Amino acid sequence: MTAPSWDLTIAYRDLDDAKIEQDIELIQQCIELMYLHVDKRDTVIAMQNAIQTSEAAGTLLSTINTFANCYASVDATHTEAKALLGRVAKLNSEMSQAFSPYEDTLIHAQPEFISDVLDHESPDVAGQSFLIESSRKLADSRLSVVEEQLLSAMEVDGRDAWGRLYNNLTGSLKLSLKLDGEDEVLGFSQAASLLYGSEFDKQESAWRAIQGAMQTHQESFASILNALAGWRLTENKKRSNVKDVHFLAPSLHGSRIVPETLDSMMTVAKANRGVGQKAGKLMAQVHGLDEMKPWNHLAAMPPLGDAEAKVYPFEEAIELIKTAFAEVDEEMAQFVQLMVDNGWVEAAPASNKRLGAYCTKFAATRTPLVFMTWSGSRSDLMTLAHELGHAFHNWVMRDMPLCQTRYPMTLAETASIFAENIVRDYLLKQAKTKNEKLEMLWEELSSSLALMVNIPVRFEFEKAFYEQREKGELTAEQLCSLMETTWKDWYGEAMTEADTYFWASKLHFSISGVSFYNYPYLFGYLFSKGVYAQREAKGEQFYGDYVSLLRDTGSMMAEEVVEKHLGMDLTQGDFWQQSIDMVKNQIDEFESLLNQPD
Repeated sequence: MTAPSWDLTIAYRDLDDAKIEQDIELIQQCIELMYLHVDKRDTVIAMQNAIQTSEAAGTLLSTINTFANCYASVDATHTEAKALLGRVAKLNSEMSQAFSPYEDTLIHAQPEFISDVLDHESPDVAGQSFLIESSRKLADSRLSVVEEQLLSAMEVDGRDAWGRLYNNLTGSLKLSLKLDGEDEVLGFSQAASLLYGSEFDKQESAWRAIQGAMQTHQESFASILNALAGWRLTENKKRSNVKDVHFLAPSLHGSRIVPETLDSMMTVAKANRGVGQKAGKLMAQVHGLDEMKPWNHLAAMPPLGDAEAKVYPFEEAIELIKTAFAEVDEEMAQFVQLMVDNGWVEAAPASNKRLGAYCTKFAATRTPLVFMTWSGSRSDLMTLAHELGHAFHNWVMRDMPLCQTRYPMTLAETASIFAENIVRDYLLKQAKTKNEKLEMLWEELSSSLALMVNIPVRFEFEKAFYEQREKGELTAEQLCSLMETTWKDWYGEAMTEADTYFWASKLHFSISGVSFYNYPYLFGYLFSKGVYAQREAKGEQFYGDYVSLLRDTGSMMAEEVVEKHLGMDLTQGDFWQQSIDMVKNQIDEFESLLNQPD
């Protein structure tokens, strides 16, 4: 089996499918219907009908958006897909504007009214309790209905246009690399994927080509970052009528955590950055270097001795993941096969393919979809397991009302990193020689360096950027300097050369709809470690408890999920320290093995 491409026909035949236009017409009718009854929104029946209408329209809209985005992800130059995404963005804004008066009523209504609204036979209405409660927490920063509608309308061609520009620019970039003595032209995603693989002789060339492209377009990338941050800071200022809205507040609300939780996690991470740095130094030792380099810190483990780096055919990787998942429960393995059989995994390399990997879903059919670019490295194997973990999370919630499945990024990473742990531990158990064990433990080192050092770099860079952006725009040179300072602070002696253009090459900084798309990964990594630690202790009971935890992620604060399922307090350092100690033990095990005589 070669790396597969998607079969998206469960949603629509193709971008010319007449059903897309029919569904868009239905969405427009729903919008008109909400406007028609807006004057009756203070009645229970009108509110219940509006919620149902909004959920129905939102399901169709989300499905069309996912469908178009799938095409645009495979080919960033696809004009039809980009045009449809533009239409969807406009429709989404119009729907948000239509529901805004109803949302305003829900935010300010008496509790008795909310209770009456929720007393409904439809789960799409009755299941709204948590989301309504969350919205009501924003009452102090709520603008008038007219202002909220204006803001939503302007986002389409304002804030979100900058995100589209980043995707279009990076998706169409062509990089010239000197490979094997010859010039070779690659797409941005293809060049970036080399940094994760085992073609070590190509990685510096790929990284330097990316740096060159980022420098060439640095003014554009700096404009994107400044515009997105400026928009958010201005919006926060406008919302600060009752109390100041900090630039972290929207992210914390979206992540469903309290500020004390983030402070606790970052404080413990900073105190333990030596753990990740030690992992980096050990990785450098295997590379035969004094320290890691910006072009190899994501790479696969170099072969020890005369051995060659393992390259996984896609079919072998799937069988391996299935076997590992089956050790938790056979249902997890069956789910992986279901994903492959139905064509819900996109992994084939392509020149205009977008960067990165992700999991999404068709809301109308509850179909999870995985996107990545397969090159056969062990890193690709772990990425595939990671995204299939996300997909499994969606799958076990497929019978629930959609409104109860919208989990935050902090808890989204639970299932993905849990899946990585399953595969990593399985491979470690299969290892028979010292070298094989080192190869498996390498993945833990790589994860700890990425999640306990690189993720905090992103967070502290973005935090410092927003603090400075409040005083004015930053130049590309200033952004490079800020990245270099933050990078060296966290990496220390593990990597003294900074990736100064990381702020430009990492798409997470330029996602228009979400700021601080970083710390949830560290949260998920450490939280998932805590969950995974229960696997052996609970035995056969574990799988059922694990699925129950995943099903709660869409209708609880993160602190409530941890209290209910782990009996711990996220605002206390002990929670985070216990997970870091688990990571430290595995890094120490790698060091001990590495230094043993052959």
